[in-house]
This record gives sequence, C-alpha cells and structure tokens, in this order.
Amino acid sequence: MPHKFGEIAFTPEVQAAQEKRGSRQTYAKYIANGPANDAITPKIAQFIAEIDGFYLGTVSSNGYPYIQFRGGLPGFLKVLDEKTLGFNDFSGNLQYITVGNLSGNDKAFLFLMDYRHRKRIKIWGRAEYVEGDTALLERLRVPDYPASVERAILFHVEAISENCPQHIPIRYSVAEVEAMMAPLQARIAELEQQLGERHSRSQ
Repeated sequence: MPHKFGEIAFTPEVQAAQEKRGSRQTYAKYIANGPANDAITPKIAQFIAEIDGFYLGTVSSNGYPYIQFRGGLPGFLKVLDEKTLGFNDFSGNLQYITVGNLSGNDKAFLFLMDYRHRKRIKIWGRAEYVEGDTALLERLRVPDYPASVERAILFHVEAISENCPQHIPIRYSVAEVEAMMAPLQARIAELEQQLGERHSRSQ
C-alpha cells in the first residue's frame, strides 16, 4: 500500500477509527513498507490517456467538499510530467465554484473511473488554474472538440492509490457499445445480402 496515500488519508481521526475497529496495525505495517506512489507511471499514463471523464474534488472556504465531473474526448486530461497533470477548463454554467475554491485552498482530488474494466485510480494533490497562457492552452488543446476554453487547470500529484474492482459495476459508453456491435452489424448486413442474392436467383 502506498505510504504517501496513507500520510494524507490516514489522519489522526482515521487512525483512531482504525484502532477502534481492529485494522490499524495492519495498515500501519502496509504504509511503513509500501512504495511512495507519488508519481505518474507509464501504466497510469496509459490509463489516463484512454479515459473520457473524471471527477475533480476541491474544498470550499466553509470546509465543504465540492465534486464536479469533467468530460471530454479521450486524452483531454494530459500527463505533462510524472508529477503534473493538466486539462483545459471548458465554459460551463458560469458558477466558477472550482475556480473560487482553488483561489482559497489548492488542495484537490481526482477520481478516475473506468467502468468497462472495473478499475479506479485516486489521486491527491494541489491544483491551480492558469488564465491567459496561450502556450499552455495550446499544449492542452484537444483537436476537433467543439468547446470554448476559458483557462487551464494544472494538478500537482502528491499521492496515488489504485483500488480493487470490488463492487464496481460494468458499464459501457455509447461509443464502446457501437464499437462492439459494428462487427455483428457488418455480419448481419453480409448475410442479408447473401439471402437477397439467393432469393433473386431462385425467382
């Protein structure tokens, strides 16, 4: 188990809860002996390149968490280096809650979910928004995606945890279903054509 994750997630209150329920000793051993897991590996980078959405968590000045879904074409969340992720912030409902939260508290969280393969990755870190940097916006641009870009958001990785697939339902996107159905539809069209040709010859 990654010890950077434990340092952030296992607060004194969490440790007390673990102690009360009998899991503290086990987790303390795992954390002490585990790898740091505080950088993007090639395997995780490949996972990120294939997802078309994720959840971004920030913290408001009144202490409440705020979770927002961010979606786009696969690859819109980009790995800039082993400690930095970035994406273009598209125009939305103009509430600017994420921007406001990051102005007062840069602690942030990414929840990446792949329902098809029942895999999830959690990333803790610090985030910042960047406005007016045309070079950065161009670096994060997704070709042919029809959305207005307002700013860039950079996420600085501090800890990563990959979870087991338990309790994750298998779901497919429309694009994934269409891709799986395409060979079947092609085969059906081929068989229908053959039947049509046989029918024509029998007349």
